[in-house]
Amino acid sequence: MAARKRMALALLAQGNGLHPASWIAAGGPTDCSNDISYFADMARLAEKGLFDLFFVADTPAARTDNLDAWSRYTPYMNCFEPITLLTALAGVTSRIGLGGTASTSFYEPYNIARLYASLDHISHGRGAWNVVTSGNNYAARNFGEDKLPPHAKRYARAKEFVEVVKALWDTYDDDAIVYDRERGVYFDPAKFHVLDHQGEFFKMHSALNIARCPQGQPVIIQAGASNAGKELAAETAEVVFNSDDELADAKAYCDDVKGRTAKFGRTPADIRVLAGFTPTIGESKWEAEDKYRQLQELIHPLVGKVRVASDLEADVSDLDPDQPIPLDRIPQSANLHTRYFEQIVDMIKNQKLTLRQLWQRYERGNKRVLGTAADVADTMQEWFEAGACDGFMMIFPTLPGGLESFVARVVPELQRRGLYRTAYEGRTLREHLGLKRPASRYARETMKAAG
Repeated sequence: MAARKRMALALLAQGNGLHPASWIAAGGPTDCSNDISYFADMARLAEKGLFDLFFVADTPAARTDNLDAWSRYTPYMNCFEPITLLTALAGVTSRIGLGGTASTSFYEPYNIARLYASLDHISHGRGAWNVVTSGNNYAARNFGEDKLPPHAKRYARAKEFVEVVKALWDTYDDDAIVYDRERGVYFDPAKFHVLDHQGEFFKMHSALNIARCPQGQPVIIQAGASNAGKELAAETAEVVFNSDDELADAKAYCDDVKGRTAKFGRTPADIRVLAGFTPTIGESKWEAEDKYRQLQELIHPLVGKVRVASDLEADVSDLDPDQPIPLDRIPQSANLHTRYFEQIVDMIKNQKLTLRQLWQRYERGNKRVLGTAADVADTMQEWFEAGACDGFMMIFPTLPGGLESFVARVVPELQRRGLYRTAYEGRTLREHLGLKRPASRYARETMKAAG
């Protein structure tokens, strides 16, 4: 009898947590963003909870306007560069996967291939790259542009970028480095492959100067919600993040992305979809709701407005917070985060909320649950067994407290129900997720030639 499928869990790790007032309310150290010991403790706690992945989101930019608002709400205003942080964490953990964001709009493929290959070697096969095209114009200004290129162009570059990176990861065959002291041969030249690439965005005659990774290739993560994003995910991703907050929508997204894999020579089993999940855990539902209410009350109006404005891609600073947003303020389409834009527009048009109500309720999607450990486990089980996801990206409003409660109270409940592992069974991230180790493209070509 086949073993029962178990859900995967990833932790989105960011300072005091993901709530805009978390740094005020979390109760942890206020200087944690630059404290490697703080992140090491968090990674070890997630590993104690048998999480598949410790994940660091990023944008290569600080905000440079509306500083009265951003000084109260600090995403990416004071943070480690992800690869540096994850490499340090590789030395204080042994099993949990280590994934981070790097943008195809502002790196070059060779840099990314080398950085993530190094992470995979240093962590003994636990590295993962989150492919993003970037979603704010602050980053563009750091690299000589006034604003991001159009959405379609960013995704076209990303597609070619990933193709080149994966080819570079196959520079060496698995057995290319022979260390033959008697013959004085370090590697077999026949098993070393130079990439000649000339495309729309990149022209390269190139080879990567590091052995093939323990995982063959680091795990590829993607989170696109637009049609172009879902196409890129179906073609290249192995882990996909989804932020739908309704079960039916999440299942439709999961089925859609996995249903696109066949045309790229892949199968649904090649992808793990993780749903964004934001629990607030209490001894009772009332206590959890009260915790959430207290957090929401800490959102400053300037912060509320800038959060709405960022994803609506429109200025709302002059609007009365106790009136609805005029429909003529809504842009025709998004150029930054399509999924978030669509969610916030839907709330404006269909829920008729005031601006204040909007910033109080808007959560960038993701399923929010307020309740006991059993309530949280019930929702996770419902989504998982309905096929809405293969697991969850855990997004805690406050850290480390949210993670501590989850590991102590929800993890045992999931294990009792047979939904979650009781021990790591492998050592690499691919083994945790049940993903196959990719064969080198050159090995595949040799096998095809041999018949």
